[in-house]
Amino acid sequence: MIQLTRLNNQPLMVNSDLIKFVERAPDTVLTLINGEKVIVLETADVVLQKIVAFRQNIISGPRLAGSEPIPANPSAPSTPHSNREES
Repeated sequence: MIQLTRLNNQPLMVNSDLIKFVERAPDTVLTLINGEKVIVLETADVVLQKIVAFRQNIISGPRLAGSEPIPANPSAPSTPHSNREES
């Protein structure tokens, strides 16, 4: 979900997977896959940046503030360990 702003300055959360078109008219018009149109204050470029940032965040995986990425398989070690004993 990305946060945008309606023309009346009210925040709006949009599922970016449902956006079919982003049009540059005098205002930015989002057309959703169900045909609904939403007009937002953000420019088309800002909407695109927010979608890209959201998807990059999804691809990089969940993180806790200031921590390493959480591995996809939490039971797997995050760094390889040698099986040989050190002398």
